[in-house]
Amino acid sequence: MTITVSTDGSALRNPNGPMGWAWADHSDGEHNEHVHSGDCAAGGATNGTNQIGELCAVLEALRAHPGSEDLLIETDSQYAINCSTKWVFGWKKNGWKNSKNEPVKNAQIIKAIDAEISKRDGKVSFRWVKGHAGNAGNEKVDDLARGYATACEHGSRDGYLPKEGWQALLDSPYAKDVTVPSDAQQLLDGALSAQEYTAAHAVHTEEAPQSDDLSESAEHNDLNENIDSQSEQTEQSEQSQSQHAEPQSAASSHAVQSTQPAQPSGLHLAPTGLVADGIVHLSPPPQSSPYYDGQPRRIHGYIEVDALVQGDGSVELKQARFLMHRREDA
Repeated sequence: MTITVSTDGSALRNPNGPMGWAWADHSDGEHNEHVHSGDCAAGGATNGTNQIGELCAVLEALRAHPGSEDLLIETDSQYAINCSTKWVFGWKKNGWKNSKNEPVKNAQIIKAIDAEISKRDGKVSFRWVKGHAGNAGNEKVDDLARGYATACEHGSRDGYLPKEGWQALLDSPYAKDVTVPSDAQQLLDGALSAQEYTAAHAVHTEEAPQSDDLSESAEHNDLNENIDSQSEQTEQSEQSQSQHAEPQSAASSHAVQSTQPAQPSGLHLAPTGLVADGIVHLSPPPQSSPYYDGQPRRIHGYIEVDALVQGDGSVELKQARFLMHRREDA
């Protein structure tokens, strides 16, 4: 059996705008060899590039899907595909220097991708898909990546990248404006393991609402696409003399996040007699979506509350999750 996963990266106002990454299974994510219980994951940072986002998405998808099953990664980024299946071989031979004898951009992430592919028992392949052309998987991860980038911009989400993603970002020209959360700094300093870091973010990872809800769907802006295209042409030129024209295949592994909180056995939602009144602000707001038509949107779901109730009945919410029912085949 082949596992199929879509990946995407996004940077608003690329480069150096808020960045996001995401992967999503094409199935329910319940295969025995998966290291997650959900079907998608997302992260991002206050600043970055879409290329870092694309590579982080591939790396996290690989780490989320170890094992002997074949893995097919669908992406609209030729840059991510070429870094993972072609250019990496020449860079390794040249000591991770390009044709100008300069350090390869985002090498930390590319090295990690190569390591995951090399150690994975099952075969890994990549398939390019045209972005924003109706591909359901591509649209879903674009929503997730852009949604997380927007949330980072609004301050409603902390940055969340794999360690190698933070390293590449902090080595880039955009490091000065980056906000590094305390847990990410602990990860970089070695005070927090990758497993602990991922587990801490698992409970905060949820699917971005689709376009008929509070969506962060959209298209990459033209600048994003142009920068990717220019980078691809440059790197292809650098590797034109390489004898490593590998097929777009490989293999990988990673640990992921769940889209819904695990429910203790035997527990279910039940009336409590308590009611809530007042105005709650949801973030990111509908008006941040390119599809917003100026009209309010009806939603139905649940706010997860874990807070202290004061004597007057007031509760201060801090990044409380809004949960919605989702079809099993969605």
